[in-house]
This record gives sequence, structure tokens and C-alpha cells, in this order.
Amino acid sequence: MASDDASTTRTEQPDEPVVLRETADRIAVLTLNSPANRNALSRAMVSTLSAELEAASADESLHGVLIRSSHPVFCSGADLKEAQTVDMVEGARSIIALQRTMAACPVPVVVQLDGPVRAGGIGLVASADIVVCSREVSFALTEVRLGLAAAIISIPLKARVAPRTLADWSLTARTFTAEEARDAGLVTHITSGEQVAHRVEEVLDDLRTAVRQGLVESKAILARDLVAALDADGDAMARLSGRLFHSKAAQAAFAARASR
Repeated sequence: MASDDASTTRTEQPDEPVVLRETADRIAVLTLNSPANRNALSRAMVSTLSAELEAASADESLHGVLIRSSHPVFCSGADLKEAQTVDMVEGARSIIALQRTMAACPVPVVVQLDGPVRAGGIGLVASADIVVCSREVSFALTEVRLGLAAAIISIPLKARVAPRTLADWSLTARTFTAEEARDAGLVTHITSGEQVAHRVEEVLDDLRTAVRQGLVESKAILARDLVAALDADGDAMARLSGRLFHSKAAQAAFAARASR
């Protein structure tokens, strides 16, 4: 779940929350808003996004949840600076819990991708129900270049992506395209960048026309296996992830990257 070099030049306003929340006609809109670390999965980001998703799950007026970014990078993965000072086993458990909250949310979770996604951020994409993506978006599972493995995000990824494709992405750490992500099952729709918001709104309008009971029951059927896999394998993957983050090999790789 390590972050990569996807970057932004914007600066973060210290008083702004890391996740912005609004409701738009029965859709909870959650906007990732931490440009200083490229929307990395810091403790603040994970806990705030989890809390907002839990609140949305309890709101019986909603027909869906949209997760998007207010800045060029959707999510860069783990916050490597923070990872050197905190217990990453607990950090990994919190991300497992976040993925489970997305999968178990009673209504569909839609992700809008306008910018790069790296490492752990791809776990958010895989945990969503519908993903609308700009053709210009790139993806990479960069963990092996830091002595890590895509451990905790492997659970939702294995639910979406064929084993051969996932092996290619995970073992080579190469950058792959929106078209590849769609063809592999990670992304639902791709469109030109200026049309992404319009395509997302079409998806949300479809959700609004549904009877909520139908959405809830259909979502539960579709997410059942992923929720069960997260429950069965989540803690083991979190312990593995934490061990790798705290290893000498990974710490040396973090230091080398910081010195560039």
C-alpha cells in the first residue's frame, strides 16, 4: 500500500478537513482533500473517510456514495513519512476496516478518478462498486520497489482482477493505463477527462431512480464474498503488511527515496 511519486503542486490549507462531505440529492459526496501528501492514506485520512462512510451507511435516505478528489492525485497510497513513526500493523488494520466499510456500505459506492492512483489507493478503487475513470489516469502497484507487498489491498483486488493480470501489475510494479484497468475489471467506465463528471452524474442519476430496497439487497448480494474475504484474511494480511513496513529492507528503501 506504499505511496509513489504521483505529485501535485498545490499546497494544503491547514484548517481544511482531509475529507469534505456534502449531500447532493440522496448521494453522499466525499471529497479527498489532502494535497500536501497527495491524498495519502494517513491515519487522519483513513479515520475520517471511515467515519464519513459509516455515517453514510447509517443514513437511510441515501441511494449512493461518491468518493472523489479535489486535487490532481486521487490517492498516492500509504503516507511513507508517517509510516516510519507509527505502528503499521494497526495502520494496516485500519485500512482493512476502511475497505470493509466500503464493501459493506448498504448502498453503492462510486469512485470518480480524475488523476493518478498508486499502491494502497488502488485498494479504494477495488473496494468500490462502480468506478468512472478518465482515460488519462494511470495506476501502479509500486510496493515491491520498496520491499513491500500489496498485502491488505490484495483482498479486494483478487475479487476484481484476474490472477495473471494481478501478478503482472504486482510483480513488475509497472504503470498501467485506464484501458488496462477497465479491461481487467478494476474500472467500470472510462471516458475523456472533460466528460468524467458528466458520466459520474449519469451513474448517480441511475442510482437515484432505483427503489432503495432494491439497491440495498442487490449490493449485499454482490459484496457478500468480498466482505467475507476481508473478514477471513484481513488480520493476517495486516500483520504481514506491518512486518514488511517495519523491516530493515523497507526502512532503507524509504530512506533512499527521501534522500532523492
